[in-house]
Amino acid sequence: MMRELWRLWSIYSLCLKGLKLWFKVSTICRRISTYLSWDENASFEDAVRALNTLQTNAGFLEQIKQERGDPQVQLEAMKHYLMRSGLQIEDLDQLKIIHVTGTKGKGSTCAFTERILRGYGLKTGFYSSPHLVQVRERIRINGDPISPELFTKYFWRLYNRLEQTKDGSCVSMPPYFRFLTIMAFHVFLQEKVDLAVVEVGIGGAYDCTNIVRKPVVCGISSLGIDHVNILGDTIEKIAWQKGGIFKPGVPAFTVSQPDSPLEVLKDRARKLMCPLYLCPPLEAFEEEAQPLHLGLAGDHQRSNAALALQLARCWLQRQGHKGIGELKATRLTSRRALPLAPVFHPTLPMKQGLQDTEWQGRTQMLRRGALTWYLDGAHTTSSIQAGVRWFRRAVLNQEKLNNGPEVRVLLFNATGERDTAALLKLLQPCQFDYAVFCPNLTEMSPVGNADQQNFTVTLDHMLTRCLENQKQWNQLAEEKAGMDPWLAQAPEPSSGPLHGPLLLVPSAPRPLNANSLVFSCISHALQWISQGRDPHFQPPSPPQGLHSHPVASSGAVLLKEASSIQVLVTGSLHLVGGVLKLLDPTLSQ
Repeated sequence: MMRELWRLWSIYSLCLKGLKLWFKVSTICRRISTYLSWDENASFEDAVRALNTLQTNAGFLEQIKQERGDPQVQLEAMKHYLMRSGLQIEDLDQLKIIHVTGTKGKGSTCAFTERILRGYGLKTGFYSSPHLVQVRERIRINGDPISPELFTKYFWRLYNRLEQTKDGSCVSMPPYFRFLTIMAFHVFLQEKVDLAVVEVGIGGAYDCTNIVRKPVVCGISSLGIDHVNILGDTIEKIAWQKGGIFKPGVPAFTVSQPDSPLEVLKDRARKLMCPLYLCPPLEAFEEEAQPLHLGLAGDHQRSNAALALQLARCWLQRQGHKGIGELKATRLTSRRALPLAPVFHPTLPMKQGLQDTEWQGRTQMLRRGALTWYLDGAHTTSSIQAGVRWFRRAVLNQEKLNNGPEVRVLLFNATGERDTAALLKLLQPCQFDYAVFCPNLTEMSPVGNADQQNFTVTLDHMLTRCLENQKQWNQLAEEKAGMDPWLAQAPEPSSGPLHGPLLLVPSAPRPLNANSLVFSCISHALQWISQGRDPHFQPPSPPQGLHSHPVASSGAVLLKEASSIQVLVTGSLHLVGGVLKLLDPTLSQ
C-alpha cells in the first residue's frame, strides 16, 4: 500500500514540476512577446534583431522539400499569415504587379524594368532578395530602399498584429522571407505605389510571392541548375517550378532557353492558359548608329534588358499608356514553337532607363587607387561563366592602362549545397595569383552587425566550408601543375600551427598561382588584400597573426609593390554584400 502511495505521490510531484516548468516557459514567452511587441522607442536595429529570430533553419527547409508535392500547403499557410496581418487576397489584386522569376538575372531584369517605368513618372515599388548590406534594401520605393524609420514603423505594426492574432502557441510568426513578403505588400498598399515589381524568392510554384493572383505581366529570365534540394535536380524540373507563376490570361515572356526547359515552359503555359512569348534578342531593338547602352556590365545583361523592355511595354500597354514604342517592321521568326514578342522602337524613357539602371553587387566595379574591386554575386555554373567572361574582358582593358606588375586575387565563398569544385574550376582560367576564402561575416563580433547575422549555420560550419573550398582550389591547381611541370616549382608551405585570424591547410607543393589563404571574416581578408592601399577602407590595426604564414607574408610584399591589384569577389551575394559594407560605409547609413 505504501509503495502504491509513494508511486502516486511521485507521479503527482512530476506532474506538478511539469506544470511549474510549463508556467515558467509560458511566462518567458509572454515576456519575450511583450518585449518584442513594445515599439514606442524601438529602433531600426531592434526591428532587425527581432526579424532575425524568424530566420529559417535546416528543419524548415526539409519541411519545404516534403511539402513541395502539394503547393496548397505552402500557399494556404501564406494566405493564413496574410489574413492574420489584416489583408485579404483581394487586397493584393489592387497592386499592379510585375512578377519575375528565373535562375539567373531575375534581379537585374527587375532592376531594369523598375528603372524604365520610373522614367515614365510612375511611383514604383520593388521587392527583391537577398539584401546586400541592409535588409531594408529588399523593399524599395522609387528605386530607393525604404528609410529606417519607415521600415521600423511597418515592421512593428505587422509584428504586433501577428502577435495579437496568434493561435495561442508561443511562436506563431511566419518565417523570415514570408514575413518580409507580407510586409512588402503592406508597404506598397499603404504607400500607394502605381506598380510593384516583385522578384520570386526560390522557384515559383511554391514560392510565397506566388500568392499573387492577378499580376499584370510575368517574366522568366535564364534558367539553370540551382537550389536542387528544393526545386529538383534537372533543368526540366526547375523549369516546371518557375512556370508556376503563370496565370490564366496574363501575358508572360521568357528569354532564349535550351530546348528541353523551353518545352516545359510552353506546356506549363498551355495548361495554365497563359499566353507565353519568346523575347527577341536586344540587337533587334537597336539601330546601327544608336546602340542601347546598359547601366549593368556584361554581355549576359543583354538578355535581361530585352526581357525588361517587353515587361515594361506590356505593363504600359495593359494600363492604357501612350508612348510605348512603335512596332518595327521585321522579319524575325521563332524557331522554338513559341510566338515572338513584338519588336519595337524603344522610347526615350526606355533607353534612358536601361542606361541609368544600377544594381549593386552584380558585375560592379570599384576603382580605388591601385586596387580595382570586381563584385559579382554569381553562384551557379552559368552565372560564374558569365562573370568570368566579364572579369577577363575588364582586366584586359585595365592591363592596357598599367605599366607595372599586376596581382590578381580571388575572394570567394559559396554556401548551401552548391558544387564548389565545379564553380572554382570555372574560375581557374582567370590566372589568379592568390585565392582567398572567408565566411560571409564582415567582422568576428556580431555587435552592430544585425543585418549580416545568420542563425541558420554555425561559425564552425562556415569556417569548415571555407577550408573545404580552399582544399578544392589547391587540388585543382595541383592537377593543372601536373599537366604543366613548369608550374610545380613552389616551395612546400609551412605545416606549423597558425594563430589569429589566418588559417591555412598544408598541402603538397603547389604552383605559384595556387597560393591560397583562409581568413575568419571579410574584414581580415580585405586587410590582407588591400595592404592599406584602398583609401576608402580604413580597418583597425591588423590583428595578431595576420602575416604569420609565409604565403601571407610574401604575398603582402607583392601586393604592396604591385602597380595594380585586380580583385574578383564572387560565389555568394552575401559575401559581396559584406565586402560592399566595408568598402562603402555610406551604404550602412
